[in-house]
Amino acid sequence: MKIHNTLSKQKEEFQPITPGKVSMYVCGPTVYNLIHIGNARPMVFFDTVRRYFLYKGYDVNYVSNFTDVDDKIIKRANEEGEDCSVISERYIEECKKDMESLNVMTATVHPKATEEIGGMIEMISVLIDKGFAYRAEDGTVYFRTRKFPYYGKLSHKNLDDLRSGNRSILVTGEEQKEDPLDFVLWKPKKEGEPFWTSPWCEGRPGWHIECSVMSRKYLGEQIDIHGGGEDLIFPHHENEIAQSEASSGKEFAHYWMHNAFLNIDNHKMSKSAGNFFTVRDILAKYEGRVLRLFLLSAHYRSPLNFSDPLMDSAKSSLERILNCSDNLAYAAEHAKEKEASETEKQILAEAEKYRAQFEKAMDDDFNTADGLAAVYDLVRYLNSHVGEQPSEEFAKGAAELLRTLTDVLGLDLSPRQAGDNDADEEKILAMIAERQEARKAKDFARADAVRDELLAMGIILEDTREGVKWKRA
Repeated sequence: MKIHNTLSKQKEEFQPITPGKVSMYVCGPTVYNLIHIGNARPMVFFDTVRRYFLYKGYDVNYVSNFTDVDDKIIKRANEEGEDCSVISERYIEECKKDMESLNVMTATVHPKATEEIGGMIEMISVLIDKGFAYRAEDGTVYFRTRKFPYYGKLSHKNLDDLRSGNRSILVTGEEQKEDPLDFVLWKPKKEGEPFWTSPWCEGRPGWHIECSVMSRKYLGEQIDIHGGGEDLIFPHHENEIAQSEASSGKEFAHYWMHNAFLNIDNHKMSKSAGNFFTVRDILAKYEGRVLRLFLLSAHYRSPLNFSDPLMDSAKSSLERILNCSDNLAYAAEHAKEKEASETEKQILAEAEKYRAQFEKAMDDDFNTADGLAAVYDLVRYLNSHVGEQPSEEFAKGAAELLRTLTDVLGLDLSPRQAGDNDADEEKILAMIAERQEARKAKDFARADAVRDELLAMGIILEDTREGVKWKRA
């Protein structure tokens, strides 16, 4: 298995710190609003990475945080006249609902920044004691960037170039700094803001320190994989490395993975520009599994363009997979033969080449686009080799292979998902039975009327030799 490491800018063979185990930390959202589809891309992708490691037999410890104290949360709380904790808890719960809709597995631990303040104070104290941090007159604590000799190794930025041309890590109060490139570890409280008591002043932590502390607490001083969007490479992840490695004296993360941006109609998605969609916006038009398939349709390091035509294409692709799955389930239920014929056994053995094709794609830096292509090839193969009356063993074996691969991608193949507003299945089956009775009685007007009613409900009927099949439009 090879992973493209942002640190080395090349693919490297994956070697876990502990054989058979994988430790992963993925930066989670700042919870002041509903998550947008840009937030959803790393959630879905790194969930898929986790699923593939599980498929390969690894024990995975997966940590993803919630940033629940931040300037944006404070601003939202002040606007609504609420406590910050009310805002953050509200949107943590909303985020969890969206993650469930996208079939994102719950992390091993979902730590919150406000519950880890003690650990942050402890790490900052260590950095001060080692000379990597200092307290300014007003109580602000800064990290001495030039003291850490490897600063810039992740983003491949030169410190002198940063000082002359890049100000993205400069903050207000820089006149207190020893060097303009030093960044904040702890800052004094302001009126109307939450604060905690520390040895330096009443205040709150800087953003970067939280992930260093939570990763260390739940995964240890050294981890296998650290992930997030490419916008986090600098300064956030660069600063995490500096804090963590200056504190422990050990390499922080062995592999750094970053997904590319999600664009809207070929323009970078931006809240400030107003061209963004929340996950909830999209779920009003499409199933969560359609959005998930779309987000996996391109390699994670490639920019992905969002548009309605591309979402409709993802919906059609999902339908092909679901139809194959439904047909195999129907065949297994109505099979007359239990045991597979020799020909069917040969077909099942031949179908395993698509599993190998899928694994080859995923082993090559988690190429979900090629992984999906293997699934589509498998669907075409099964559709062309399922006889009119396949055996139960063949139908179940084929369905299991398809389900195994789609499970890795987090694509639920059940006929309907909990929470969908589709028609009730019992009602559908009752109406199909009524139509069949009408046809037997030669009441074709009533049979056609029932079919039209079902179509209006989004249900499409297909009359086959094996009986009536139905699917959702």
